[in-house]
Amino acid sequence: MVRMLRPLTRAVTYKRWLHIVVAIVWPSLWLFVEEAWWTQVTAAVLLGLAGLVPITRVVEGFQARLLLIGHRQGGGDSGEIVTTPSVTWADRGRTVVWLETRLVLGWIVAHLSVQLPLLAVDLATTAFGTEPAGDGFVPVKGPHWWHALLAPLPLLLLAVVVVGAGHLTTALAKRLLGPSPAERMAALEERTEQLLERTRIARELHDSIGHALTVAVVQAGAARAAGDPAFTDRALSAIEETGRTALEELDRVLGILRESEKPVSGRPTLVDADRLLESARTSGAKVDAEVTGPVDTVPGPVSREGYRILQEALTNVLRHAGAVPAQVRIRVTGDTLVLAIRNPLPEPISVPGRGTGGGSGLRGIRERAALLGGRARTGPDEGDWQVHVELPLS
Repeated sequence: MVRMLRPLTRAVTYKRWLHIVVAIVWPSLWLFVEEAWWTQVTAAVLLGLAGLVPITRVVEGFQARLLLIGHRQGGGDSGEIVTTPSVTWADRGRTVVWLETRLVLGWIVAHLSVQLPLLAVDLATTAFGTEPAGDGFVPVKGPHWWHALLAPLPLLLLAVVVVGAGHLTTALAKRLLGPSPAERMAALEERTEQLLERTRIARELHDSIGHALTVAVVQAGAARAAGDPAFTDRALSAIEETGRTALEELDRVLGILRESEKPVSGRPTLVDADRLLESARTSGAKVDAEVTGPVDTVPGPVSREGYRILQEALTNVLRHAGAVPAQVRIRVTGDTLVLAIRNPLPEPISVPGRGTGGGSGLRGIRERAALLGGRARTGPDEGDWQVHVELPLS
């Protein structure tokens, strides 16, 4: 019983009732001026014409969200009712059906909201021997004492009508004022883009911050092992420079998170590869780099991803192999960008600053290459560890 009465304690039940009854306010005023059947037919025609106006769906959508959706549900259900103008004739048709349905439901619920309490009053008065007012749609003959037992039934029926009509109207609103298939597809594509952007930002943080931390750890470990004040001074300078670069990169990525419309043109490209190579050299790696072809003509997306691939490869050299010779080849030939990084396989001994990885960096390299339509090979090759990536420029 308590569960059945619980909807009557919620404000949204009465807001929905208000939403239903409001639909017949202006037709009712017209009916008072001219009591004729054609006034309601005219009202239905005018509503149909209004539903063809694109902005009508915006007004109805905001009204439905405000009155039909409860605060507890607002986070999830409100998105099922759109507040954008009608674009297609199908959207306009659904808006017309919604307006006409509101009109019919409004008349039914408003009529019962008046007549059922009147019926309850008539039953109560005849139970005590008083003549009924006779204004109800169900005639009550009396007096009969047992009418007192029937008096609560119209009120219970009214509660059922109010709650049921509210749920029905909300369901119809989601159906008729909800997004069209094209709008659902657009929302799905937007959601996909957001997820891809989050993945890209996560990869950006992994590459840039991971590289900086690896360089700092390797430099600190090498300085401690060397015991040379001059080397320690150079290592601290390298850690300072790397940390400053990492902070700039972190600030840029956080800026993208704060401002979704912020352009990504500030991301480094292969033109800035010298900075990576110098960072690896100051960390102790003996980098032999060779650049062939016009790197500055590589398209922006390819150049940016190429920079991240090179950064991840050099990070892995420092993390897993330490201060070893590394060969870096960057070639722009025809319509292909080739990145080749090789270094001797690390010996299974403890090296200061060397860590172990979970393979997410190599997976990121392969994912970047695949997204650009290229391919990547990583793994042992003739006693060396190689990262060989080919990216199309078209």
